[in-house]
Amino acid sequence: MSTSAAMSLDEADRRLLDLLQQDCSLSNQELARRAHLTAPTCLRRVRRLVQSGVIERRIAIVDAQRLQAGLTAIVEITLSAQTAERWAAFEALVAGVPEVQQCYQVSPGPDFVLVLFVADMPAYHALAHRLFTAANHVRNVRTFFSVHRSKFAPRVPLPTVTSS
Repeated sequence: MSTSAAMSLDEADRRLLDLLQQDCSLSNQELARRAHLTAPTCLRRVRRLVQSGVIERRIAIVDAQRLQAGLTAIVEITLSAQTAERWAAFEALVAGVPEVQQCYQVSPGPDFVLVLFVADMPAYHALAHRLFTAANHVRNVRTFFSVHRSKFAPRVPLPTVTSS
């Protein structure tokens, strides 16, 4: 299935996705029990959701505050020229950088908004020097540093099932 094609989800798929977005570490048996499915049906459905790309990946979310580490920066980037080639080159540049947690091409305003997580201010400066230079066709950078995070909810709202 194409990653851009929307997949039709029934109520059981929605229950599975809701449960997995809360805790992807559930065993298949526990997931099946909570979703009111048999274990083989649950396993088959989760595999289908993974293979279709609806479930992109399963990760652990680490609380940086408990590790007492890091600085979050939200960065607006404007390139020197707004062309498909420059956008693609910039996306390719930041794709391999672990400190870049998120990259969005946006409109209107800057070309990109990035969410960075770095160890400290010297690490930010080193990263900015490496990524946000004229050599990478960056014209303007505007950075905001997070002083407090009041909400972080990486959940996707699930579509409702409509009756025919």
